Parts: sequence; C-alpha cells; structure tokens
Amino acid sequence: MGQFFSQYLEPIKLNDVQVDWKSADLSFLMKDNYLSYFAKMVSNARPIREPEIILKAKNIDSDIRIQYNDQQHFEQIAGQFGIFEEWKDGIPRTAYKGVVVFRYRTLQRIFLVGPDSMRQLGLE
Repeated sequence: MGQFFSQYLEPIKLNDVQVDWKSADLSFLMKDNYLSYFAKMVSNARPIREPEIILKAKNIDSDIRIQYNDQQHFEQIAGQFGIFEEWKDGIPRTAYKGVVVFRYRTLQRIFLVGPDSMRQLGLE
C-alpha cells in the first residue's frame, strides 16, 4: 500500500488470456533485435501535436506518437492521461530511449517521445 498503489497499481488486473509461450516467436525481444523492432513501432505511429485530440477521441484507430519537449512538458502531458509523471536521472520512469509507452482507453499504443528519442532510435 505504497504512495502510488491505489492510483497506478490497484487497477491492474491479471492476464486472463492463455498464451503458449513455448511456441511463440519472441526473438524480437533479444537485445540485438529489440531496438529496430521498437524504432519501427514508434516510426509507424501517427504523430499528434495536441494530446487533447486523443483525450476527446471516442476511438483511436492507430498507434499515436506525441512529442514532449522537456520534463515540465512531459509531466503536463502525463498528468492529462493519468500516467506516472516521475523522472529519475533525467528521464521519465519506464522510458526506453526517452519514450514512454502506454495505452489509453484502447488497445492502440501511445508513445510519448522525448526531444532526443528519434535520434537515439536511429530514426533521424
């Protein structure tokens, strides 16, 4: 029952879908493959400049990419979506290459992309 338990952890439910992990191809998760796999997902996501568009949308039909400029801007966007706003060592918690991925009322992903993330992903 820590500081953020009720806000972020309590709503999480256990998976109820059976997955055959033994036969699934998980090679994309290997270190040498993951960067290009992740970069492709971010690159293919539809860029949106204003988070309010997503907040007002009834349905999101594709993955979305939202650029943040700095810590203050990230915290503002994260607050709008109700996701964890904390930073540690100059990057948002849960970020990979400055990108935070989450889902918002949909199965599609939303990528919050930092000012240097596209370069780190090899997309610039």
